[in-house]
Amino acid sequence: MDYILHLGILICIYTILAQSLSLVAGYSGQMSLAHAGFYGIGAYTTALLSVNYGFPVLLTIPVALLISGIVAYIVSKVAVKTIDDYYIIITLGIQVVIFSIMNNWQELTRGPLGIPGIPSFEIFGFVFDSKFSFLLLSVFFTSLVWFVLKNITSSPFGRMLRALSEDEIYTKSLGKNVAQAKVVSFVISGMLASIAGVLYAHYISYIDPTTFTIDESIFILSIVIIGGMRNLRGIFFASAFLVLLPEALRFVGMPSSIAANMRQIFYGIALIMVIFQMGKQQQKKANA
Repeated sequence: MDYILHLGILICIYTILAQSLSLVAGYSGQMSLAHAGFYGIGAYTTALLSVNYGFPVLLTIPVALLISGIVAYIVSKVAVKTIDDYYIIITLGIQVVIFSIMNNWQELTRGPLGIPGIPSFEIFGFVFDSKFSFLLLSVFFTSLVWFVLKNITSSPFGRMLRALSEDEIYTKSLGKNVAQAKVVSFVISGMLASIAGVLYAHYISYIDPTTFTIDESIFILSIVIIGGMRNLRGIFFASAFLVLLPEALRFVGMPSSIAANMRQIFYGIALIMVIFQMGKQQQKKANA
């Protein structure tokens, strides 16, 4: 039972990450590869504050949101001046920078040694130290992030982001501040990703830089693409599929070393199929 609850918690964490990335990649049309960096900022912020200074989690969450928001704002102000491949390269570079800080600033982050002894999530004296209680907590935060994103994407701002991703020049011609919209969406996305980092740190009770690599950013982006760039419900099912896939392969008797590689192959094939289908839809629109 604990094993099933553990998988449920991971699905919730990756759903938060992928849905928050959807605001940037799906709605504003910006393919970011820095999302694992904001995930890591949330995890390291709550770990350092709770372990070194005894901060309660109700204080570490706002600080994590603030730091992620500031970093995202700085990054977006630079990246917004570029388009397409150059935007991806800038976000990739920021991901590498954030990982390097986590890995090399040993006086602060302990580098490759990581940060052990992160306390359990606690609110008003109630400690979420069992997997069942933490799953309920994860579901709450997943629902909260979904609610926030649902309201944003259905608002006039969300409709502007949708128009921006379809035709940026036309959106500008309507008098919309495209650059500001891109910055705001990126900042909100980075802040929401830090919530997943806070959850992960208090759940695992140990973090190190290897969790927040470029591979993790690519994996999160894969969930968004497979689930649907603007489909929050589809992203949840894609998160469940990619989290449960290696476990299903182990149940059929496949060794763990092979199952990990097969997961890469399966979601690579899924990506190709989804992108091929998207290409066909774009071609139909162009012909129409």
